[in-house]
Amino acid sequence: MTDYKLVSPADPTAWRSYHDIRRQVLFEGRGHVGVYNENHPDERAPGHHPKVLLFQDDLVGVIRIDIAAPHAIFRRVAIRADVQRCGHGRALLSLAERFAAAHKCRQLLSYVASDAVGFYQRCGFAVDLSHIANDEGAVLMQKSL
Repeated sequence: MTDYKLVSPADPTAWRSYHDIRRQVLFEGRGHVGVYNENHPDERAPGHHPKVLLFQDDLVGVIRIDIAAPHAIFRRVAIRADVQRCGHGRALLSLAERFAAAHKCRQLLSYVASDAVGFYQRCGFAVDLSHIANDEGAVLMQKSL
């Protein structure tokens, strides 16, 4: 885990990569071309923390962690397409969990695509049966810290 860092995008290049990964993996990769809004006001809202995952100083993943203690919501979690299935997603969630715990959160929530449910379950999340799916087909997953 020492090869990984979860940091806030600090310069225009990091912000560009943050948005490119989200757009390419979570939108265009799922057939939603031309709808990603990198200027969405939620990106800069109080308590919202955009983060990038660095692996040996290479930017490989992104997440936004919304803190509303005792809950943290993981939003738009994505690993760059060319480095998926290499363990980066697990590292990203682990570091995001540490960030949430440091902010006094006791429960993690994330709306995930149905094809990602198994991955989240392997990372200790469970399907929240009180919220089956939202209008985009995302499944609510939760994990207690």
